[in-house]
Amino acid sequence: MSISRCYENPPSFSPGSGAGTVQEVGGGGRLKAYVTGPLDSKLAILFVSDVFGYEAPNLRKLADKVAAAGFLVVAPDFFYGDPVDLSNPNFDRQVWIAAHGTDKGCEDAKAVIAALRSKGVSAIGAAGFCWGGKVVVNLASSDHIQAAVVLHPGRITDDEINEVKTPIAILGAEIDDASPPEQLEHFGEILSAKSGIDCFVKIFPGVAHGWTVRYSVEDEWGVKSAEEAHGDMLNWFSKYMKEE
Repeated sequence: MSISRCYENPPSFSPGSGAGTVQEVGGGGRLKAYVTGPLDSKLAILFVSDVFGYEAPNLRKLADKVAAAGFLVVAPDFFYGDPVDLSNPNFDRQVWIAAHGTDKGCEDAKAVIAALRSKGVSAIGAAGFCWGGKVVVNLASSDHIQAAVVLHPGRITDDEINEVKTPIAILGAEIDDASPPEQLEHFGEILSAKSGIDCFVKIFPGVAHGWTVRYSVEDEWGVKSAEEAHGDMLNWFSKYMKEE
């Protein structure tokens, strides 16, 4: 996860952005999350952010868009108040990476999923962006979630893809040294060879790693491509997320 593109185009943090609210989730009382959508929905989507965390305005805007389709969307603060902050002159990338491994993120995600199920949620999907993509691929190797979408994921291995048991969509950028298009297409070949696993791989031309949540509103092509990816993500969840 030391790939440079993971840290490009950082957002301006906005703790008060979005139509939802910040709540404590996961049972332990320490993990906060941005929560939006109908609280009585039986269908929930877990957002696992990139390294810039759950206060990124575009991430929350997307969460609100998904919530408007009837899903309860939960975007936890997996970094416990310590997202990547490139404006901090003392920020040390390697120290941050060591402190915020995806293994811990996966365990936190499982706790959130358990909390959602305890409240009556019957089906859960997960969307992972960059850092979060690896977390979601790992969640998809079990029965914790019913559908997965990874968007411009960080480094994922063939072995991890081989373990996937959940319908998964992989949305990638043409310009991406973290997850090059040819690698994502190779993942699609691995998944297609697995019996009973539906998959979808799509590469978006002319955009770079992170574009779905780090686009600039002045970039007409970037916005159009991001919105197309958002639609693909929502269609995937709508296809596989059913009330039990």
